[in-house]
Amino acid sequence: MSNAPVCPETGKPMVRDTRPMELSYKGQSTTIDMPGWYCHESGESIHTAEDMKVSDAALKELRLEVENLLKPQDVKRIRTKIGLTQREAGTILGGGPNAFQKYEQDTVTVSKPMSNLLRVLERHPEEVEELRKQA
Repeated sequence: MSNAPVCPETGKPMVRDTRPMELSYKGQSTTIDMPGWYCHESGESIHTAEDMKVSDAALKELRLEVENLLKPQDVKRIRTKIGLTQREAGTILGGGPNAFQKYEQDTVTVSKPMSNLLRVLERHPEEVEELRKQA
């Protein structure tokens, strides 16, 4: 007995495959290889939660690119370069004491204003001391 789901259109067993899928965000698009169950006849597809992680990650990456937001590794690189711990950065720059841990672990996407602030501080690290005094 097969574990394959049945196509909702044709009633026939679907096949496990990877097919191209186009994702779009604000006029920009990318094509990914999307795993899932596919019906050859109808073109219908079914995607598991694991399958959706592929498209979710690709869409997040596209959003970062289109919105010009910093990636987690860039947040960490800049924070380290300007001499702040995660806790200090969250307290001094905003977001709370755990914000930078979440940015760097990629559980929360850094905002446009925070991306811009970090870019400015990367170019002018001397301003961190002034922000420390004001915090």
